[in-house]
Amino acid sequence: MSNSKSFSQGFTLIELLIVMAILGMLAALVGPTIFEQFGGAKRDGAITQIRMIEQALDHHRLDTFKYPDALEGLVKNTVNSPKWSGPYIKNGVPKDSWGNEYQYKKPGRDGRDYDLYSFAADGQEGGEGENADITSWQTSK
Repeated sequence: MSNSKSFSQGFTLIELLIVMAILGMLAALVGPTIFEQFGGAKRDGAITQIRMIEQALDHHRLDTFKYPDALEGLVKNTVNSPKWSGPYIKNGVPKDSWGNEYQYKKPGRDGRDYDLYSFAADGQEGGEGENADITSWQTSK
């Protein structure tokens, strides 16, 4: 027979609370940075898509000598031109990173041939930060 007392091994309530508090503080510090980078990745994706659509618009203009009246002209021969050699974008015109249609106006403002833009996260014109519009004239080349 042994006189030693048996102790159960494990964590005390205080130790568990301290670990949970540390994990909570880490999540509070790191979480916003991760979400901020995720929003930046969506903006970068939209900028890349705008540049791709711009290239398709330029190819359309080279073939038909004019830009299409709508983005649909990149997928279908809406100008009924025998020189149209599309579709210029496979699988149709993509939606922006937030699932909204890209905005296209021809002619564009300020003497531009066209305006191509995304309303970004809020889906409305204007905005700041993640909600700021992404435009072809501010992102191109």
